Amino acid sequence: MLSRQIADRLRSYETPFYLYDINLLRQTLESVTALSSKYGFKLHYAIKANYDPHILSVIREYGLGADCASGNEVRCAIEAGFSPDGIVYAGVGKKDSEIRYAISQGIFSINCESLQELEVIDRTARELGKVQDIALRINPDIDPKTNSCIDTGQADSKFGISYEEVMANAALIKSYDNIRIRGMHLHIGSQIRELHVFEYLCDKVNAIVDCLSGLGFNFDFVDLGGGLGVNYDIPENEPVPNFASVFTIVNQYLNVSGREVHFEFGRSLVAQCGELITRVLFRKDTATGRKLVVVDASMTELIRPALYGAYHSIENITPREEGKDRYTIVGTACESTDVFNQSLTLPVTSRGDLLSIKSAGAYGMSMASRYNLHDLPGAVYSDEFDR
Repeated sequence: MLSRQIADRLRSYETPFYLYDINLLRQTLESVTALSSKYGFKLHYAIKANYDPHILSVIREYGLGADCASGNEVRCAIEAGFSPDGIVYAGVGKKDSEIRYAISQGIFSINCESLQELEVIDRTARELGKVQDIALRINPDIDPKTNSCIDTGQADSKFGISYEEVMANAALIKSYDNIRIRGMHLHIGSQIRELHVFEYLCDKVNAIVDCLSGLGFNFDFVDLGGGLGVNYDIPENEPVPNFASVFTIVNQYLNVSGREVHFEFGRSLVAQCGELITRVLFRKDTATGRKLVVVDASMTELIRPALYGAYHSIENITPREEGKDRYTIVGTACESTDVFNQSLTLPVTSRGDLLSIKSAGAYGMSMASRYNLHDLPGAVYSDEFDR
C-alpha cells in the first residue's frame, strides 16, 4: 500500500489523517469503466461511501453518475458537478423537502421504497408542474452472504417494497399521473464476496421483470445496486476488485433484453485507495497481561470495527525496534468498544510509530463523528506528492 512507500514523508503530518492513493483510484475507475463498457452497463458512484471533494472530482472525470441516499447527498452530487440526468436517489425515509429538491433538479430517477412514498412523489411533482421518473425498489428476499448489519435484501429488511405488495397494488401504482415508472431497482447488501449471489439476483430479477411486465409495467432500465466486496484481509493481493466476474455473471444470467442495466458501486471503487494513518501515543499492559497500543485515531475516525465488528489490516509503517509482539490496538474514545484489533502481531511497536489502518477509503471519513469533541481527520492525497 502507498503508506509503506512514503512512510518517512508522512511523519510530518498531524495524525490521524486519511491517505488517499489517487493513482490506485484511477486504476480502479479505468478497470470498472472499461469492463462495463463491453456490455453497455451504466455506472453510478454511491456517494455514501466517501464524499471527499477530491475523490468526487476524480470519479466524475470517468463519466459515472451518482447514487444518493439522502437529499444532502443529491445536493452534494450536483454541487460536485455530476449531471442531474445521471443521479439516482434511493433511501427508505426521504423527507418531503428532500423529495421536492430532487424533483426540482430533474434527476434521472427517484428509487421508491414504499407505497406512501409513491403518493408523496406524485403529489409533490404535481405541485411543481412536473412528471418525475422513478424506479420501484423491490425487496428480492435474497441472502447476500454478508454481515447482517449490511444486508439489505432479505424479506424482513426495512429497504424496498415487497414483491407481493407491488403485485397486490399494481393498479394503484400505475394510476399516478405525475410519476413515470421507468425502472426497477434491487440492492441485496454490501461487501459481497461470494459472487454466485449475483446469479441468484439475476434469476430473481428475470422472474420479477417478466411478471410485472405482464401486469403492464414497462421498465426501461434495471438497477442492480452494487455490493461487490473488497479484500480486507490482504488488500495488497487484490487492490482492484473483481469487476470482470460480476459483469460476466450478469451478462450471462440476466435476461432483460432492450433494457439498460445499471450498477451503483461505492465500497469497491474507493475502499482500497484509502488508509487511516495514526500515531502510537502509549504502550501499556493490563492486569491480565494484555499488551495495549493506544493510538490517536479512534472510532470517531473509523467506526466500522466498533459498529460492525469489521476487520481492517493494520501495519506498523515506521517500526524502530527488532522483533515482533502481539498487541490489542485501541483508540482514544471513551468507549470500551473502541478497539481496532484484539490480537495483532506487529513488529515491536513504540510511542511515535505510525500505523496504517488499511482499506479505509469507504465508510471511513463519511461515517466519522466528533464524539468526545474530537477534530475530524484531515486528508492527504498521493497526487500532492507528484506535483
